[in-house]
Amino acid sequence: MYLEIVNRIRTAIASHIRLAYGVEVKVLTERPPRLEMGEVASPVCFELAKRLKKAPRVIAQEIVGSIGMIDGVARLEVAGGGYLNAFLDRGLFFVAALLAAGREERAIGADSAKTIVEHTAINPNKAAHIGHLRNAVLGDSFSRILRYAGERVEVQNYIDNTGVQVADVVLGFLHLEKKSIEEVRRLSEAEKFDYYCWDLYARVTVFLEEDKKRLDLRADVLKKMEEGHGIEAEMAELISVAIVRCHLRTMDRLGIDYDLLPRESEILHLKFWDAAFAMLKEREAIRLATSGKNAGCWVMPLTEAASGGEAAADASEDRDGEQDVKIIVRSTGTVTYVGKDIAFHLWKFGLLERDFYYRPFYKHPSGREAWITSGTSGDAHSSGNTPEFGHASSVYNVIDVRQAYPQQVVAAGLRAGGFDSQADHLKHLAYDRVVLTPRCAAELGYEIPAEDAKKQYVEISGRKGQGVKADDLIDKLMEATRREVDSRHPESSAVEREENARRIAVGALRYFLLKFTRGTIIAFDFEDALSFEGETGPYCLYAIVRARSIWRKEFERSGEAESAGAEISAETANRFLSSPDGDSIWDLILTAGSLGSQIETAIAVQEPAFLAKYAFQLAQAFNLFYHKHRILSEEDAAKKAFLLLVTSLVERQLVAALQLLGIEAPKEM
Repeated sequence: MYLEIVNRIRTAIASHIRLAYGVEVKVLTERPPRLEMGEVASPVCFELAKRLKKAPRVIAQEIVGSIGMIDGVARLEVAGGGYLNAFLDRGLFFVAALLAAGREERAIGADSAKTIVEHTAINPNKAAHIGHLRNAVLGDSFSRILRYAGERVEVQNYIDNTGVQVADVVLGFLHLEKKSIEEVRRLSEAEKFDYYCWDLYARVTVFLEEDKKRLDLRADVLKKMEEGHGIEAEMAELISVAIVRCHLRTMDRLGIDYDLLPRESEILHLKFWDAAFAMLKEREAIRLATSGKNAGCWVMPLTEAASGGEAAADASEDRDGEQDVKIIVRSTGTVTYVGKDIAFHLWKFGLLERDFYYRPFYKHPSGREAWITSGTSGDAHSSGNTPEFGHASSVYNVIDVRQAYPQQVVAAGLRAGGFDSQADHLKHLAYDRVVLTPRCAAELGYEIPAEDAKKQYVEISGRKGQGVKADDLIDKLMEATRREVDSRHPESSAVEREENARRIAVGALRYFLLKFTRGTIIAFDFEDALSFEGETGPYCLYAIVRARSIWRKEFERSGEAESAGAEISAETANRFLSSPDGDSIWDLILTAGSLGSQIETAIAVQEPAFLAKYAFQLAQAFNLFYHKHRILSEEDAAKKAFLLLVTSLVERQLVAALQLLGIEAPKEM
């Protein structure tokens, strides 16, 4: 609701300036630091002053004196040297916020432009770990936020099923364990196959480090996988598909769904790179180096912004030292990883004259169907209802911050091909690592060297088999919350207690992973995540449970449903909001009505953390309100109805905010 009024103010001021001064200007606004300064402020007169050769305050006074009424605004005032400060009609805002609460989601048009969000992208060679969860939770929450704002979102989970990590597991089964394809098939049907491969992958790492000549074994396996030949390719397909299913079951526990699982193998077998290579050569985006150390390589010139510095892999100086280049095709004829990624992104934007075949692969508990790419038309779905994938206008890739350079090169490749608009709309949602506090590592049974126990956090390594498996983490959180719920609500059924524990555990984990900005290293700790105090998921959830409890008790006392007191006039609301304690209630109402504004900010800066912070601030403000006002024992019936409606507004907005973070409120805590 706040965003709607802010947009009215921006539009009204911009229109007035156009008519009065003949000037087109973008009206920026901000929230004043104190309520006595209003709810919306604009510094637009300072910009106008330079163009009109007038003092900012004089322009502000002229605008205030002639602009007229703005719907929802009580008055407009001049502040300081020339700010325009708007004071909202509190009663009208409250009534409008009540009507809009929890229902501000914009309709998604069937023909609206598509946004692709790619996230998770776990190598299908072992169990998911806590770092993967940060990626998935970030991507899932950002997708929810975009959908709420009215965007048509396609969620992709890229599967690198021909990479070196899968090759290592294949090598382990063939050369360490000497297993046949049938033996691996039987193993793959076990519930914890991803755990088995986790341990095998770590053993292969040791096996290869013991004798560097064994790397030739890996190279041979990798080559056969990429070519799609032999038992190696067959085993890679078997292993990767089984592990992907394990990953999807893990993500289901956190309510994370996907639309499409594009696979590396199909990019290779359907010759995506051949089509991209021809296009890039035709557009002179790449050229063949004929001298120097890059002789025989196809290279792409890089701008300074995309060069990534001296440490960038496969980047080198051109023959005359004039510019950096990126090797796209090596002199051996093999395409680099970033070359394949450029081809994939040309497909994402609908620029490549190639497409995958598709088939349904996995049904999420939500009912959403996850499709997977296929390499042959014989495997394609034949019912005629295959969705159209790709053809995006914007792409967001949720990838580790350490992959910033390859992402820059992909954008540079699009730009070099003449696709500037697509390059501008390719966004890297980078995030930093998840580590463990020494206390958390000890609780998980890891042996910590004495010197590491004194550090702020302990690093994890999947290659060494060190880390927190995602399912183990969720299980441990579930165990802790189940004990708490069982002790607090023994009268509830076992099914209810289990569901409440699940929602609290998932809410605690998702909130903990989202409350930090993407560039922050997260040191995970069970005690911190599960705390009912401070900036945590349980704290926010408790505010919802408390608000619902107030209404439940009121219903038990009076027998009236929540809607019974919903017919409150703006005049009545203004009366209570102008009382001695009206400012504190108004501040709570204003915060509750600011969900749309917070969503706009979260999208603009690509930070779900802003929404997590908003949810905490709203929960905190409500708890202060709850302790200050004796809602159920209030003797003034009109005021009691008003306080109950404030409670309802906060509850619905807090529910909506947390749902965008993938967090559901339990019935009891």
